[in-house]
Amino acid sequence: MSLLIKNGFVYDPLNGIDGEIMDICVKDGRIVEKVDEHEAKTIDASGMIVMPGGIDIHTHIAGSEVNTGRLLRPEDHVHDVEPKTLLTRSGVGYSVPSTFTTGYRYVRMGYTFLCNPSMPPLEARHTHEELDDTPIVDKMTFPLLGDWWFVLEYLRDGLIKECAEHVAWMIMATKGYAIKIVNPGGLEAWGFGRNVNDIDDPIPYFNVTPREIVRGLCVVNKILSLPHTIHVHTNRLGQPGNYITAIKTMDCVKDLALSDKPVIHITHCQFSAFKGDSWADMRSGAEEITKYVNAHNHVTLDMGQIIFTDTTTMTADGPWQYTLYELSGNKWVNHDVEVETSSGIVPFKYRRKNYVHATMWSIGLELALLVKDPWKIYLTTDHPNGGPFTEYPRIICWLMSEKARGRALRKINNRAKARSLLPSIDREFTFYEVAIVTRAGQAKALGLKNKGHLGVGADADIAIYNVDPRKIDPSSDYKAVRRAFTNAAYTIKYGEIVAKDGEIVKAFNGKTYWINFVGSAFANDIFPGAAANLKKRFREYWTVEFDNYFIPKSYLKESMPITVEVKGV
Repeated sequence: MSLLIKNGFVYDPLNGIDGEIMDICVKDGRIVEKVDEHEAKTIDASGMIVMPGGIDIHTHIAGSEVNTGRLLRPEDHVHDVEPKTLLTRSGVGYSVPSTFTTGYRYVRMGYTFLCNPSMPPLEARHTHEELDDTPIVDKMTFPLLGDWWFVLEYLRDGLIKECAEHVAWMIMATKGYAIKIVNPGGLEAWGFGRNVNDIDDPIPYFNVTPREIVRGLCVVNKILSLPHTIHVHTNRLGQPGNYITAIKTMDCVKDLALSDKPVIHITHCQFSAFKGDSWADMRSGAEEITKYVNAHNHVTLDMGQIIFTDTTTMTADGPWQYTLYELSGNKWVNHDVEVETSSGIVPFKYRRKNYVHATMWSIGLELALLVKDPWKIYLTTDHPNGGPFTEYPRIICWLMSEKARGRALRKINNRAKARSLLPSIDREFTFYEVAIVTRAGQAKALGLKNKGHLGVGADADIAIYNVDPRKIDPSSDYKAVRRAFTNAAYTIKYGEIVAKDGEIVKAFNGKTYWINFVGSAFANDIFPGAAANLKKRFREYWTVEFDNYFIPKSYLKESMPITVEVKGV
């Protein structure tokens, strides 16, 4: 099908287009230079904003932890019931929606690409089954490798080459895309009933430190030429004083950067930006974090903005989830995934009048507004940990409008309000900057060459919003902006109109992106050395057979392998 989008205000930061009135031409699912106007379907986007489809770099949407969250919270199912239509499946869930509901709700907001950031390799099949079940959007997933026993052994023994071979095999075996590291060393320490206190605190038995894990896997990432940097959930997340640990983590790989290319992504940074020695004097460390980020180009962040609501926290950071269980007294699930990782799930409610919660709300916005370059920080809630992804339009309003922030600020805890940096910040995002933090910047960070922009040859993933930048001032008309970003006028996926004015009008399977290594370092699609060693280890440690671990390409409904050439390790 050919499609012609006429006269829209186009925001395409990867191509430097800032609100120009342009036509966008689509044919066979791609952006093209021109189409036959007589044959093409035409959308008149006059008075509307046109952007690439939204991208979420960090959202927990699939896999065993998400499904366990659904089972743990039947009370969450009564919210936002998704009715069945002739085109769509029914579904439920507010903070942990079912798979079909997740796809529909993202598409309504103009989002077309999602990154599931936390996958125990042993549970990869379950994760991919749920990703396959999430309609319309493209997706990818990041295997958890930071506390993997064999990675720890290789790093302990200084065997970087062998570690790289092993990581490459694991990424291909699980059909993953990037190296995910959660509380490096802390998850293994949790098996001994403890945590790590700093990035130089050795973990039991292996005697490697979080610094060595982060640096070692950063080197592995560079050896393997992966499109995305290491994706790091820092040590001491959620603890007062952890901003120092976050800065140390960023700084420990500074010397591994080449030119201005990032080598580390700190995810949901709000949870790692606390000052203070206790909850009583906990306060924002956003100013110190952003000073570091503004002065260095080897790091990117995402916000992890919290929303004042009832939600479900879930993470591979087992020790932190136990702490959250003790703080909240809520029900709790904790799980060790054999030799691979840990996890925890705790329902949680963020309250405006709670000093700590209100301070956390302020920190997320402070990070986004104080980082000078929007290409370095991206909009997330760490769904569902900070709140549901459906609240992104509200966060966009807070970023674009000092008035909207001020209105929210007046309702929070008085002590948190007095300590907040927000009253001293008058910056307001433009639509161009919103396009960076919600799509272009995330595509660049992920190394997605055909996503996040509207240049010729790009995938025709497009969002059109019914808001006229000539007629409204987002600073004062932020409610109109929020309405527009809640229900896109049109969401277009691979050149097909899939949503119109918030209604799903076409549904199909999106693609799952994964890394396929090729080159002289490989034989028969796997590293022979790593595979031979693993077969022996599976007999010794795992409850499944080696042959049942590897996920074939045919297992995925719609597969999009990204070829990465490795000439030697």
